[in-house]
Amino acid sequence: MRISDFLPVFAALIAGLILSLAGAAIGARVIEGTSTKAVENQLVMRGYDWVDVQGDGLQIVLTGTAPDEQTQLAAQRAAGHVVDPSRVINVMNVVQQEDIPAPRFSIEMLRNDSGISLIGLVPSGWDREGFIEALKRASGTGSVADLLEQADYPVPENWGDATEFGRTAIGLLPRAKISIAADGITLTALADSKDQKVTFERALIRALPDTLPVAIDVAAPRPVITPFTVRFIIDETGPRFDACVAETPSGHARILAAAKAAGIENPTCTIGLGSPTSQWASAVETGMRALQELGQGSITYSDGDVSLIAAEGTSASLFDRVVGELEADLPATFTLHSSLPQTETETEEETRPEFIVIRSPEGQTQLRGRIADERSQAATEALAKAAFGSQSVYSAMRVDDSLPEGWSLRAMASIEALAQLNRGSATMTEDLVTVRGETGNENARAEIASLLSAKLGDGEQFTIDVSYVRKLDPVLNLPTPQECVDRANQRIAANKIVFDPGSIELNAAANETLDQIAAALEDCEDIEMEIGAHSDSQGGEVMNLNLSTQRANSVLDGLLMRRVAGVSFTAQGYGESQPIADNDTEEGREANRRIEFKLLNAEEPETATPQDEAQQETSEEPQGENAAPEADAATTEGADAAPEDDGETEE
Repeated sequence: MRISDFLPVFAALIAGLILSLAGAAIGARVIEGTSTKAVENQLVMRGYDWVDVQGDGLQIVLTGTAPDEQTQLAAQRAAGHVVDPSRVINVMNVVQQEDIPAPRFSIEMLRNDSGISLIGLVPSGWDREGFIEALKRASGTGSVADLLEQADYPVPENWGDATEFGRTAIGLLPRAKISIAADGITLTALADSKDQKVTFERALIRALPDTLPVAIDVAAPRPVITPFTVRFIIDETGPRFDACVAETPSGHARILAAAKAAGIENPTCTIGLGSPTSQWASAVETGMRALQELGQGSITYSDGDVSLIAAEGTSASLFDRVVGELEADLPATFTLHSSLPQTETETEEETRPEFIVIRSPEGQTQLRGRIADERSQAATEALAKAAFGSQSVYSAMRVDDSLPEGWSLRAMASIEALAQLNRGSATMTEDLVTVRGETGNENARAEIASLLSAKLGDGEQFTIDVSYVRKLDPVLNLPTPQECVDRANQRIAANKIVFDPGSIELNAAANETLDQIAAALEDCEDIEMEIGAHSDSQGGEVMNLNLSTQRANSVLDGLLMRRVAGVSFTAQGYGESQPIADNDTEEGREANRRIEFKLLNAEEPETATPQDEAQQETSEEPQGENAAPEADAATTEGADAAPEDDGETEE
């Protein structure tokens, strides 16, 4: 057979081979292009539009610059969801992370009669011990409470000038609060007189640094006090003042010296205007010595009236001698009223009438006990409604026409005294008014003493057991725990804490939001608050839980660095377990990625517990239109706050 006979066959085979190779090449190009396009679409949809996707045969090469390693790996995993992960070649770079910005260093310096306290955050490279020793030398006191914390960052510019001015000022001012930082200083202080105020201000101006702003506020309050009142008591707990005022700085020093001699460790007394005589301090000192001779009892000065009441069981001969000497020693402008109570028998104590006013923490007020007549009952109820609110008064008084003269006036004085407190009780008997409770007014004890001494008359006994509670002080206007939680959630509702994809690090925007939250919580005190982080359902459940926990801890660390001293934070990650929107939509997933603040250990409001009146009011019935069921305890404020927030959660 000739060769020419095989040529067509060979040509057909060669043509088929060429066509096969061309088809394979075209198929590979189609697969490469399709895979590349699919990976590009997936990465853009996931937010990784910075990735450059290139096809190399069956391989997919990823290039570009990722913001961090976690985001780089997340982009690689996203590409692996489209093609076989073994075909994905990762040659992406990672941006060099910036250093965490230094916190704002500051010191709160407080000085009063008890010493000096330092609170704040300082750089670890600063000479903290040397500063404290300089404070001790400048102020002449060895009592410096060091509550400072430190962070390992460079000492900021102007920090030395700020602390030097703080040391100078705290040594000059016996009662002051100084807030020092590298960007400014705020100073508030009290002076005993206008002359002293001018002296302080001149000295502070001379010490002002040139490198930073300073705000100075020195006050010299001299309140007008009426009636001018001192109430000095010695009982089984020791000596104390219920109220104390002095007319001049020298008189103030004289009364305080007498109080220390009597055994009061840290006596306080207000310098005010309104003294009935220039011999006020001398008269008070004389009365205090007289009471010390008796051993126990009380002496009350109300303008020119003086009431000396000895304790039960005091020797009559001792009482007569002390009273006689006190009458002779008091200036002529004072009138002395003295009383030696007789010991009551047990039977008399059981049957003696009482009038009781109780004010609960929820604001409900109860009137119980006996009242002289129906007219006095109506007047007493009207006064209570005016003082406490018409809807909050429950009246359960019983009319008793055998009560002693002046009973109704004393009952009204008890109501007025209790109105000075946020919660508590006033109990009145024939010869004693007892006021107990809590208040946000530091001067409430003195005001109650002045009121009762004026209303009850000369020689009448009363006791005051009142505690000042800082969080109740309306002047400070401290927020409630729930208000603090709401403040935090309002800040993140306005400026969401958004993490970079796959990251647990706080970015610049998140740090700015945390600054706002820290400022909003500055006045909050004794609050436990949870930082809850939530994610959407994309990615694995365990990974989302771990990521949300790490992000909650990042927020916690950020707030701790900002020295939110009054709040105790707890970090909690919830992952995808508590969605608030549909995870099938981008809007819903965005809503589910959030940070929430929640109140922990919210206190249940106390329920008023009236004193048992059964012994004397077994047949008592509520009278008049004001009779009403006792107020229920208020429910606890909702602990959860729901403003949504947080950052991106990545698979």
